[in-house]
Amino acid sequence: MEKINGLGLEKSLIYIRNLENCPPAYLNDPWRKDFFEIVWLQQEYPLHTVLEGEPAELGDWIYLIPPYRVHQLKKAGKNGILLSFKRDFIDDEDKEFYLDLFKIFNIQGEFSFLPLAPDNVAELRPVYDLLAAEYESKPAADQIVKALLRVFLLKLIRVKEHVFTAQNLNQKRVYQFMLLLEENYEQERNAEFYADRIGISTKRLNQILKEKLDKTAMQLIHDRIILEAKRKIIHSEHSLKEIAYLLGFSDRPYFSRFFKKQTGFSPEDFKKQSLPAPEQV
Repeated sequence: MEKINGLGLEKSLIYIRNLENCPPAYLNDPWRKDFFEIVWLQQEYPLHTVLEGEPAELGDWIYLIPPYRVHQLKKAGKNGILLSFKRDFIDDEDKEFYLDLFKIFNIQGEFSFLPLAPDNVAELRPVYDLLAAEYESKPAADQIVKALLRVFLLKLIRVKEHVFTAQNLNQKRVYQFMLLLEENYEQERNAEFYADRIGISTKRLNQILKEKLDKTAMQLIHDRIILEAKRKIIHSEHSLKEIAYLLGFSDRPYFSRFFKKQTGFSPEDFKKQSLPAPEQV
């Protein structure tokens, strides 16, 4: 198993470190964009501006940050841990687990946020400690690290589902929308489809999403399409024409216009800027 070293994150599949000594080499590494990041703050204040009804107090908080996002959370030097892993480190044969993983990392746009109750901490901490210990062992056993990471993620999925389903009706509707979106975004690009499945009007759905996530249904649909487009551009061997077709666009120019409107740059420019800089002689 490759770990971060003088070569940086390019050859790494998983990276674990205390936030207090997280080096600038990691934070500034261009390959960091390929990693799922779990930030677990321990007895700290939250990093973001809390929403109405959320306590701004010391506690344990987990941030789930998906790949390809511009991360502005200032977490270095905080008390807590950083757990990062590449998509390739997760076996995707279990489709249900894989889908659940994407759901928890994409539920709120730039990052997903979880307050941890004491019982959540008590459940997660022993698994994390085993994972970190195996990661630091020499040599680390890939299969054991993968298995422990899977257990940790499954427990996070359970915590996430409990947090959302235990909240009020509108928060449950947000959760319903995000689950439907993950399963249908490649085929269904119309907000009415999701509103009908939830059993409310499109206007009401947009009001709820705007209140909770500060985005409309269409904005969230577009965000998910762009996230998948970026993943395919970087990690697949498909041409841009093929990617456009796979994502349901009628032709490449239409896909390119959509991508540029959403991101500010063309698919070609995104691909170029995502390539690592050539080594200096």
